[in-house]
Amino acid sequence: MSMDLLDFEAEGLYFEQSDVAGVKELIAQAAEDYSNGNAEFPLLRAYFLAPESLNVLVALNRFYYYQHRLEDALSATYKALAVIRSSIDFPEHWQDLQQQHLDDTPNLTQVRLYLFTLKAVGFLNMRLHRLELSEQIFEKLISLDSKNRIGAQALLDLLKNRQI
Repeated sequence: MSMDLLDFEAEGLYFEQSDVAGVKELIAQAAEDYSNGNAEFPLLRAYFLAPESLNVLVALNRFYYYQHRLEDALSATYKALAVIRSSIDFPEHWQDLQQQHLDDTPNLTQVRLYLFTLKAVGFLNMRLHRLELSEQIFEKLISLDSKNRIGAQALLDLLKNRQI
């Protein structure tokens, strides 16, 4: 019997985590500087201060995605996936992830974050026309999420319709 990925108490949310001094301010500065084209520098400074911060990695992902710099967004997303993975003792390669790993991890918030981040990896690869890799990621997510709480089925359907 698989777990319901919506049946959990949200605790330990990444954006509630404290960061190294100055990181929050640098992210805020980047948000302020986005419209004038100067957002990347404060984000990179924040990354150098706190390379394992999910707040920084998510900010970098969003910045690069909205700049249509998908390779850079993907790099930030892969780094976030590695950070999350190490906090919940998942296998190094997502291909090796099994239902038992999810069932054995007490922190469902982190499990969901990992799965949504993996979905983002699949989506970015799809946008970069790496369709076979995207399909493999979405199929893995669907195999782990029978109730489609992560929403990978819609992306797999979109991908398959695109390949026709």
